Amino acid sequence: MATNSVIHESWKIVLESEFTHPYMEDLKAFLVEEKKKHTIFPEGNKIFNAFNSTPFGTVKAVILGQDPYHGVAQAHGLSFSVQRGVPIPPSLQNIFKELVADIGCNYPKSGDLSHWAQEGVLLLNTLLTVRSSEPFSHKEHGWERFTDQVIKILSTECEHIVFILWGAPAGKKSSLIDEEKHLILKAPHPSPLSSYRGFFGSKPFSQTNTYLERWGIKPINWCSVTAH
Repeated sequence: MATNSVIHESWKIVLESEFTHPYMEDLKAFLVEEKKKHTIFPEGNKIFNAFNSTPFGTVKAVILGQDPYHGVAQAHGLSFSVQRGVPIPPSLQNIFKELVADIGCNYPKSGDLSHWAQEGVLLLNTLLTVRSSEPFSHKEHGWERFTDQVIKILSTECEHIVFILWGAPAGKKSSLIDEEKHLILKAPHPSPLSSYRGFFGSKPFSQTNTYLERWGIKPINWCSVTAH
């Protein structure tokens, strides 16, 4: 990948065969060319931020997004999250409304979800890069294969992870997950176009913690994102 991209050692070990696969070399070459012609988000050192913020052995839940935000200073490698000081996007506003309604957290002042990542929530996008102002511009260049493999490895090698899949594209990833070992929570996407079709009232945060506690796993402090 980009020379300033780093990934946590725990993920480097479990994904070693992916990083040495020819499709990743092709993806790297594609990104090198893209950077010559376009502004790419997130910055190179934040491409694997989700993996660096939530090491492999600490994953309790996965929130799956699509591709990074494509506006200036928004994306920082965590799905649905924006950098501190950036206006909270509409989908994230709706996630926060559900957070408040579901478990009574205060409405967050910042859209930076780093504290969820530190709580064990892997904030994974299916695509890890994007051109400025061009959503889905990096689709079908290898990222989907890479992130599918991440989901498969979590499903195979771990137990009792909650996979939170919002919207139809994310929902299709359920085929990669062993439902006998993990909990899958599906709901409509939190975007303003679909949030009223069942996202509101889906209670993903309380459902996640109920499941984790049932298996003797420390629940996620979802309100941690409101305290900073």
